[in-house]
Amino acid sequence: MTEASPTALPADFAGDLDERTAAGIAAAIGRRIRSGALAPGTRLPTVREVARELRVSPATVSQAWRALAATGAITARGRAGTFVGAEQGAPIGRYQRLHSPSDNAFRVDLSRGTPDPALLPDLAAALHALSRDTAPGDLSAHYLGEAVLPALAEALRADWPWACERLTVLDGALDAVDRILSAHVRFGDPVIVEDPCFPPFLDLLARLGGRPIAVRLDESGFRPEEFARAFHGPAPRAVILQPRAHNPTGASLSAARVRELAALLGAHPALIIEDDHSAGIATTPLRSLAARFPERGVYIRSYSKSHGADLRLAVAGGPAALLDPVVERRMLGPGWSSRLLQRVLLTMLHDAGAQATVTGARVEYRRRATVLRRALARHDVVVAAGDGINVWLPVSDENAAMISLAAAGIKAAPGGPFEAGERPVSDHLRLTLGALGETDIAWLATELATAACATPTYRRIRRS
Repeated sequence: MTEASPTALPADFAGDLDERTAAGIAAAIGRRIRSGALAPGTRLPTVREVARELRVSPATVSQAWRALAATGAITARGRAGTFVGAEQGAPIGRYQRLHSPSDNAFRVDLSRGTPDPALLPDLAAALHALSRDTAPGDLSAHYLGEAVLPALAEALRADWPWACERLTVLDGALDAVDRILSAHVRFGDPVIVEDPCFPPFLDLLARLGGRPIAVRLDESGFRPEEFARAFHGPAPRAVILQPRAHNPTGASLSAARVRELAALLGAHPALIIEDDHSAGIATTPLRSLAARFPERGVYIRSYSKSHGADLRLAVAGGPAALLDPVVERRMLGPGWSSRLLQRVLLTMLHDAGAQATVTGARVEYRRRATVLRRALARHDVVVAAGDGINVWLPVSDENAAMISLAAAGIKAAPGGPFEAGERPVSDHLRLTLGALGETDIAWLATELATAACATPTYRRIRRS
């Protein structure tokens, strides 16, 4: 690659700035890189030259450069200067690495992160009840109705963590997180995330140019001392968290931890985005951090794990200032989530049989987790207690454990894609309880324990 000579910023660059802040400068440079106006290998002006041209402080430009460098958009080469990053194909996202193609060679697939289909309410029964009890004209499609069915909104508000100003239905929890981040997080903005973190959150931030600030968890959520340190640098724009049944660890916020985190958040204006993805099947009561800040908190409740992934429905509730831009932008695309599917969900929420099925699933997932943990404990493998459909298995070496399990016909999800910060002391695998219905738990625990102790071949040779 031939490096271009030093370049001044384009003549119209100052007019392209939304604001003369670090975030505004980073966003404008990022747009020009993505459009090709600044080609890979282009040498950028020095910090002082940019500061002089834009009439801002060198510290402001340095902060913008750091934000761009953190996303790989630019690269500093010491005295040689700072250059636009090399052109690359679309990187393989963490979510793609997590869900590599499967095949029928596996006896048990614990990698999927999805619920057991046998534990979901009967969708056919809900459709039958809906067609029986609804006048044909009420199911016809039209463009000018309410985006959220009034009857569904009424049912949701009766069980919402607080009397929020807006409710909107979106196509799953990830769609909700994506649209909220896109509306409110700009290139270079710091965003606090859990460590380990649900991989799609990190992928979304990478595409937006947001800068994740990883805060480690314990069994009660964010560790308060690390959460406090996350505010020592540039002010975080947002906090993304899972309040219970955290994927992958199963951790849930305690009441005491919510009070600690709320006290730390009180002095900072960060948005709170709360993804309650396992609301129906979690046994832990909801302790909402977003509810403590109704003027800047959004709570998202998903129905994929409890009522069916193909419903593609989640509900976001929060202040109009945060959700109205999402709703307005969405009207230029899909417009709304299918009102037919909203009616199906409403039917399930009111149906006694569906309610009993969801309750039974919640009990069954808890039973499976308990049985598996006890079986592993008999092999001296200790797995932290958690909630939801996932188990976070500590292993000596991730790759060796994956190979050991594959040889036994077991597929697990690698822990690497979940790592948001520095590499942890211990490797992990994520196991999903949805596939354990008829599995021989004693056999599975033996294979998992063997995998947990597996080490790479080169280590065995070195020790011999």
